[in-house]
Amino acid sequence: METSFAVLQLSGCSGCEVSLLNAEEWIGKRRLAYMPLLLSSEDYDHVDTLLVSGAVYTDEDLYRLRRAASRADSVIAVGTCAISGGVANLGYRDDVRERFFAAAERRHVPRILPRLRPVDEVVPVSRYLPGCPPTPDLFMAVLFSDHEFVPKKTVCLDCGRKKTRDRPDTLVPLGTGPVLPDICLINQGYVCIGSSTRGGCGAPCTRAGHPCVGCRGPSDGFIARSSQEWFAAMKKVFGRLTHIDPDVIDATLRSPQLSLFVFQFADYAHVPRDPAKVL
Repeated sequence: METSFAVLQLSGCSGCEVSLLNAEEWIGKRRLAYMPLLLSSEDYDHVDTLLVSGAVYTDEDLYRLRRAASRADSVIAVGTCAISGGVANLGYRDDVRERFFAAAERRHVPRILPRLRPVDEVVPVSRYLPGCPPTPDLFMAVLFSDHEFVPKKTVCLDCGRKKTRDRPDTLVPLGTGPVLPDICLINQGYVCIGSSTRGGCGAPCTRAGHPCVGCRGPSDGFIARSSQEWFAAMKKVFGRLTHIDPDVIDATLRSPQLSLFVFQFADYAHVPRDPAKVL
């Protein structure tokens, strides 16, 4: 019997939906009952699985999530926004809010809720699929409950770049220097946090020479640990592989370049999540 699934988009960017559409393995095996990116009608029958992308940021998001979850056997929170708020959640950082409200021009936006909420604060979640967006392979693994798919523990293991005895003294700003193939990006002076980030993506960014920014969130070893512990662990990696001033590393890890993922996933422990449910 063909199983069905629906995709609910809340406040997000549709990147997760595009990644899902880039995968073809589900076609003919799973029936897509609903996806706002493709279908305008919200009238659909009960489904086996509901994939939820985006954060609960408006009263409309809250209503649609509760309504859709009541029609599904299981709910899967998909992507950074659904799990920890994404770009919108940066508005809860004081420095970002100061910049926002200092702008002279304002436009009409939907009424926002008093506080942004991840999906699992509103409805029970069966699985979590982190990523921004998750890769097509990850979508297929979670849709088909593929137990043979065993993701690597960290992006560093997915990447496979070799560590060397070279110890850079300074950081190389992204896009300003050459990137050597096959050599660890940290050994080349780039800020890459793949050693602490959940694997399974296949490391397309680091393999192409772009440092990991942590979009898959913390590896199992860090899910239940505090932000201070996660930052300390990341800085320890840079201490082993570079001679760069620890204060410089700390400031860079807390910079806008990494704020989208690092700040949100470093606070994973605020909402305890079972690592067994996170793909």
